[in-house]
Amino acid sequence: MIPALLRRATELVPVLKERAAAAERLRQIPPETVKDLIASSLIRIGNPRRYGGLDADLDTIHEVSWELARGCGSTAWCYSLWATHNWWLGHFPERAQDEFFADGPDTLFSSGLDPSRGTAEPVDGGFRVSGRWSYSSGCDAASWVMVATTPSDMLWLLLPRGDYEIVDTWFSSGLRGSGSKDVVVTDRFVPAHRAIHPDRAGDGEATGWTLHARPSYRPPLRCLTGWDLAAPVIGMAQGAIDEVTARPRAAQSVALQLRVAEASAEVDAARALQRADVREILDRAAREEPFTERDRARYRRDKAFVVKLSVQAVNRLFEASGARGVLESEAIQRFHRDVHAASHHAALGWDAPAEHYGRLAMGP
Repeated sequence: MIPALLRRATELVPVLKERAAAAERLRQIPPETVKDLIASSLIRIGNPRRYGGLDADLDTIHEVSWELARGCGSTAWCYSLWATHNWWLGHFPERAQDEFFADGPDTLFSSGLDPSRGTAEPVDGGFRVSGRWSYSSGCDAASWVMVATTPSDMLWLLLPRGDYEIVDTWFSSGLRGSGSKDVVVTDRFVPAHRAIHPDRAGDGEATGWTLHARPSYRPPLRCLTGWDLAAPVIGMAQGAIDEVTARPRAAQSVALQLRVAEASAEVDAARALQRADVREILDRAAREEPFTERDRARYRRDKAFVVKLSVQAVNRLFEASGARGVLESEAIQRFHRDVHAASHHAALGWDAPAEHYGRLAMGP
C-alpha cells in the first residue's frame, strides 16, 4: 500500500510544477489540484480507518509531503495539513467524527490555532464562540474549520462551513498558493462533543486509541504535531536541489558542485532526523514508555532544526543562482520564498524551542 501511495505522489510532481505559477496567481490551491489530491486518495491517509482511512499512518503523510513539495510548496503545505487534520479528528468524540465524515471520506478542514483573538464562553451543552483567526491554510477547499481558544486551558473547536466567514487577507511573499486567509466566527454555538483539549489528547485522554487502535493515537498528540509543517519544507528544499541539478551547464561549475553537495547533505540529514524522531515517538508509545519534558523539548527542537537545515540548503543554492534565479519563470526563486515563509510559522521558529531545550539540558 505505502509504495503505491508514494508512486501516486511522485506522479503528481510534474503536474504540480506546471500549476505552481497558477496557484500563486490564484492565491489558493487550484480546484483541479484539489480534485487530483482527492482522486489519488492521498488525503485519506489521515482518516481513521472506519472513515475510509488507508493502511498507512502519519509518517506516510510526511513522505508524501516531501514528494509533493518538489512540485509545489503551497500544495504540499495544504495537503499535509488537510491529511493531518483528518488524523487529529480521531481524537475528537465519536459523534463529532460521524458528523464530520457524514458527507464522505474526502471531507477537509482547515484551522486557526492562535487563540489570542477568539473566545469560547461555556454554556449549557457547549460553547458560544466568537473571534477571528488568521493563517487558515487551505480554507477555500475546506468545509469545516477548527479554531483554538483558551477559556481556561487550550481548547480546539470544530465548526461547519455555515458557521464562519472567510476573509481574503492572504497577500504574502511566499506560500502564496496556500490561501492562508482569515476565518471569522460571530457568536456561534459549538456543542461540547465538537471540542477537545489538545494537551490532554493521547496524554491521559485516550479517545483516539480506544476508537481506532492506530499507533499514532497512543503517544501524546503534542509530540506529533508540527511535523506536518516541517515535512513540506524539507520537500521544498529537495525541489530546489532538483532544479539546480537539472541544469546541464551548471554541472561544469565546481563551486556549484560544492554547494549542491552541502545542500543535499543538509536535506538528507533533515529527512533522516524527522524519520528517526517520529519513529521513536511511535515506538516509545507502543512500549507505553513515558515522555519526559526533556523528550518533548527535544522533539520541538528537532522540528525547528530540520526547517533550519532546509532553509540553509535553499539559501546556499539561491545565492549561486545568478541573475536568472530571480526571474518569476524560475522555480528556484519560488522555493526560496516558500521555505522562508514556512519558517516564519510559530511552530517552526528556532529560537524559542532551542532556548527551552538548552535550559533543560543545562539543568537548574
